[in-house]
Amino acid sequence: MLALVAGGVALTSCEDQLNIPQKATLSTETYYKSDNDALQALAAAYENFQINTFGRTNVDANAPGIYTPARVLANHPGDDINYGSECFGDHEWGGAINEFRYLFKPEAIIYHYKGIYLSIYRDNLIIENFADGATDFQKQAVAEARVLRAFNYFLLACYWGTPPFVDHTLTNGTLPPNSDSPDAAENAPKTQEAYFEWVAKECEEAAADLMERKDPSDKEGAYRVTKGFAWALQGKALMFAGKFAEAKAALKKVIDSEKYELVPGSEWGNLFHIQGDGCPEKIFEINFRYNGSSGDWSSGSGMGYMNHSTWMEAQSFQIRSGKFKKNPLLKYTGGVEGWGSIGLPEWFANAFVENDGEASDRLKATMVKIDDLVFQNTDNSYLEYNDKLKTMKESEKLKSDKYGISDVNGHYGQCFWIPLKHVVRVGDAVEDGNTYGAVHRLNNIIVMRYAEVLLNYAECCLRTGDAATAKTYINMIQERAGSQTISESVDLITLKKEKSFELWFEGCRYQDILRWLKADNDAYDQACIARLKQQGSHIPNLCDKVFRPVEPTDEDVVWQYGSESNSRFYLIHTHPAKDAGNEVGWQEKHKLFPYPQDLLNNNPALHQNPGW
Repeated sequence: MLALVAGGVALTSCEDQLNIPQKATLSTETYYKSDNDALQALAAAYENFQINTFGRTNVDANAPGIYTPARVLANHPGDDINYGSECFGDHEWGGAINEFRYLFKPEAIIYHYKGIYLSIYRDNLIIENFADGATDFQKQAVAEARVLRAFNYFLLACYWGTPPFVDHTLTNGTLPPNSDSPDAAENAPKTQEAYFEWVAKECEEAAADLMERKDPSDKEGAYRVTKGFAWALQGKALMFAGKFAEAKAALKKVIDSEKYELVPGSEWGNLFHIQGDGCPEKIFEINFRYNGSSGDWSSGSGMGYMNHSTWMEAQSFQIRSGKFKKNPLLKYTGGVEGWGSIGLPEWFANAFVENDGEASDRLKATMVKIDDLVFQNTDNSYLEYNDKLKTMKESEKLKSDKYGISDVNGHYGQCFWIPLKHVVRVGDAVEDGNTYGAVHRLNNIIVMRYAEVLLNYAECCLRTGDAATAKTYINMIQERAGSQTISESVDLITLKKEKSFELWFEGCRYQDILRWLKADNDAYDQACIARLKQQGSHIPNLCDKVFRPVEPTDEDVVWQYGSESNSRFYLIHTHPAKDAGNEVGWQEKHKLFPYPQDLLNNNPALHQNPGW
């Protein structure tokens, strides 16, 4: 039975267990009985957790279903992300979040909120119906569902503060209030901190019935909820609750288990590609497998293979290759054209380079300099598409019209460093050749990896007066990265900087900033908030003087190497959202997301968050 579970429930889309026919002809009393029933219910819970990560078409009839709302809400509000695309107004699902103009069209907020509660519903079915735990496997299924539900509530508490607390299946017509409402259940967490403590308690109690990863080489142990993930989530939730000594103890269990290891620096980039799936650093990740027999958008349960893969990410995280004379990532991606939706702010790219140095394994796998990308001035041989580039003189590179950014509008939202970390590369995807021209990204999505546990543990050490131990773990991360900065002493600002570089675009930054602002409000935190307040006011456009000479009306022109004489690429800065009359930039109200208005209209028991 356990072998079947490991291979079939582990968040795959190619196994029969994940496309389970609706059991509408069976009553609850007769269905939830056997281990096989528990297996199928658990598979459905994992599938809903998986689908919710990147969108679903079955939330309601109008769901767009093609973008990744979980990734958008987790990353786009950060000060280390630029919304990029064809131009302003393209891909508003990301732009509205990144520039804090949610009221324009908050699709990601609406569908992620609904999707999380759909996932919780599947968890509650298992927890309720197998509560007695007649067998060891049923106890394990309940424990896995409890931790999946706890993670869902961790996100809800981060994003909405005191959202409705639904720890059981609801009867028709039930309208759950905010958890801090006088009408909420007595056991509902009444504050955001209480929510985090509840999450931690759920994980602690569930851990006893969870399986443990066998050893760092156990791939299947990274594809499902284990003791290690429960402890890691428990520690993170306690840290968010401000319970640092307790968080430290929970995180130390992960470290002491010896089931996880940092991969070598030379393999750091593989963490985000198919070569790194199930590797020793993965604590929990969403496991994808291709199902070519499924339909495009729907198949049976309403979740076809385009919902069982990150088709959207394959396009979004790639450069807008149509803006280039020749696609400089052609060999790397295997032909994905890309929409260019993710860009790096100048401050972050410059800080990363200053900290790590251009030779670090971590930096080279995270981003690439625009001239190195276009002219392949890099030791990444997989980027090469033309041997002629190897012998081209620097003077020729400054003026050749065979390469470069040929779009006269430039590359919107990009600076001199182009994100590479999450760009789909050869081996990550399956091409289906359908009318969408889709490439389905199938490498796994990380929910938690060991480096985050070590950095969280280091923070808890610092906050409990143990700087020496914190230094040990921060140095481990720095040394593995190949960074030129190996700290001789560490403090919270050292930790905050290191976490920003190591975990860029892994769903940590924005919520960490809000948490640090509440706990510290130091110079680092204030600088973060100052940058967030400017989101949408100073958008870089990466231009190429060979195809677009500087125009008299260009604002704030910045040449890559300081002057036009020795630079080919330059930035101009624009503010089209403000020009269109939008209010942009972070405000106090953005500490929490607004509840979707259609839910407020349909549920009078739900009240809106402050400021909205």
